[in-house]
Amino acid sequence: MAFYLTTTPWWLRLLFPGCVWDVKTNEKTVYLTFDDGPHPSITRFVLATLERYNAKASFFCIGDNVRRFPEMYKKIIESGHTVGNHTMHHINGWKHDDTVYLNDVYEAGDYFNSSFFRPPYGRIKHSQIKKLKAANTGMQIVMWSVLAGDWDVTVTAQQCFKRMKKAVYPGSIIVFHDSEKAKERMQYALPKLLEYLTNNGYSCKAL
Repeated sequence: MAFYLTTTPWWLRLLFPGCVWDVKTNEKTVYLTFDDGPHPSITRFVLATLERYNAKASFFCIGDNVRRFPEMYKKIIESGHTVGNHTMHHINGWKHDDTVYLNDVYEAGDYFNSSFFRPPYGRIKHSQIKKLKAANTGMQIVMWSVLAGDWDVTVTAQQCFKRMKKAVYPGSIIVFHDSEKAKERMQYALPKLLEYLTNNGYSCKAL
């Protein structure tokens, strides 16, 4: 089982200055995000579920998936959601030098334009953050405050939902994945979470 924290602690946020971890608000609003898509069937499920609950979200897309599934990417935009860059090939910033990493980010940018960027695995070097921000005025590097863990095959879908239900708070940025690996847990937890949020007076907005 991979180690990860459902709720991002304050000390981890301090290690990545200049990144967005949540949204400061007095309203009962949360921000759902989806990584690794678009996917022709899984993203379709996500869009239909969001529409059912009148929820908006942000999709951090892999450039190569946008290239492969342009119609599904178009559907995300047409449905009123926002998009962010998640690199071209879902590469780990810690394992690549700055030039290789930034070129992968910029290659994804050839397929769509967004001021939002999320590093795959949340792994990015300080030097990469600095160079991305220097080259892209207005870029927001978006992390998260609540991690679904829906890709983790060692947890059940029920555990995934219960963890998020306990961790969510006003202004939370919540991470799901519209990917094959996360499908089983996401397709259970997403509607359950939306039902819980709706019943407790929360609204879901796009970044």
